[in-house]
Amino acid sequence: MISLFRTKKTTYGTVSPLTVDMHSHLLPGIDDGVQTFEQSIEIIRGFEKLGYRKLVITPHIMSDFYRNTPEIILRKLDQLNDIIRQLSMDISLEVAAEYYLDEFFVRKLEVKEQLLTFGNQYLLFETSFINYSPYMEYAIFLMLSNGYRPVLAHPERYGYLYGQFHRLEEWHGKGVLMQVNSGSLVGYYGPEAKVLAEQLIDRQMVSFIGSDCHRNKHLDTHRKSQETESYVKALSMNVILNNTL
Repeated sequence: MISLFRTKKTTYGTVSPLTVDMHSHLLPGIDDGVQTFEQSIEIIRGFEKLGYRKLVITPHIMSDFYRNTPEIILRKLDQLNDIIRQLSMDISLEVAAEYYLDEFFVRKLEVKEQLLTFGNQYLLFETSFINYSPYMEYAIFLMLSNGYRPVLAHPERYGYLYGQFHRLEEWHGKGVLMQVNSGSLVGYYGPEAKVLAEQLIDRQMVSFIGSDCHRNKHLDTHRKSQETESYVKALSMNVILNNTL
């Protein structure tokens, strides 16, 4: 148990630091994340230095751009884990995926295709950053009906939700868990994302904090976020599930 909060006047006592990250793009060459194994290892070493013991890597699956499959993702994980073992690094790597919400994702749910999840059937998905998806309500219904626990990736980054907090409350009430990007807490994605992330934390609606790490600068941002009041406040509320994975 350590006190992460050092620089603000307000404190939330002693909190347990996160040792599991559940959103990153560290499998090389299959999406917009790292492109080489060397880059992967450098960032993973950075997570080790921050005290992380497990990383759940979540490559994009997008029908029109990143056409990854479980086979592609698992094969790349095996290659990366081989290197981790050779280097005797003391960190566990697992994979899930970040699914883009479109008609193709809905079809996967309709035919009950086996999807990549993490932890207790948590299913990470994202939407357009600009437009509300007409598939949203139906997809939530299908995910829950299929036994998944839907996790909406970085809701604070979706412009169509600004001024529409009631949508997040409705989805959360239906069983959709929320994952906030740590970078949002330091304003990396803009002031609107920061405000919305803080609102979600204040209302105890955040279940996961993810780095969404694609490259070194995201790791640096993640490190800085650990010094923010909002980050420590979220951990102090005992609603963040990262360390249960």
